[in-house]
Amino acid sequence: MAVLNITYAGLSADFPLESGANLTDADLRRIAVEVVRGGGVRGLAHPALTDAAFDNYVVDRFTDPTGERRIYLRPKVPFGGRRSA
Repeated sequence: MAVLNITYAGLSADFPLESGANLTDADLRRIAVEVVRGGGVRGLAHPALTDAAFDNYVVDRFTDPTGERRIYLRPKVPFGGRRSA
């Protein structure tokens, strides 16, 4: 079991995944489009969401100390990256 946290339009919500193992970033983006478009994520219902809505999003994967797997799908941010000298 894993939890997919999706951030979109300034809101963030969790969606339980039966299995987060072996899912590629592309798989996670596709799943996110389907569940957000279909209203399967509480508070994030966007029926007109495009197939490419999450194409430029970052996927972060973590396992907490209890072993729960969390996957975050979030927009890229303009800070926190490396700077060129």
